[in-house]
Amino acid sequence: MAAISTYLADKLFNHVLRNEVYTPPAKVYLALYTTDPTAAGTGTEVSGAGYARQEIAFDASASRATSNTAAVEFPKATANWGTVTHWGLKDADTAGNLLYFGALTAPITINANNYFKTEAGDLDLSAT
Repeated sequence: MAAISTYLADKLFNHVLRNEVYTPPAKVYLALYTTDPTAAGTGTEVSGAGYARQEIAFDASASRATSNTAAVEFPKATANWGTVTHWGLKDADTAGNLLYFGALTAPITINANNYFKTEAGDLDLSAT
């Protein structure tokens, strides 16, 4: 289940309810975490060893839901990344702001020479 970050919730409330301009990012990136990023964006993102956030795209929203349009594959790990427990959507390929986040269905240990891949339609977002 996905959750919205504090950053994005504040931007959307202010945009819709206070007429403050919010410019959405031109691209969105999938990030992997070894701890829960929380709504505040304070988790531990994987770093080094060949890791890099990957661009991700989503279908048009229908009935308050969407999912990723294509598979997303991360580069081969050149050393152990640890146990990936969470994902996050960021508004930049480095640094940037957390937009949405969630836990993986099951933690995945990424060792050297392993890949992380999510198939099209595997990352679902919904507004409830």
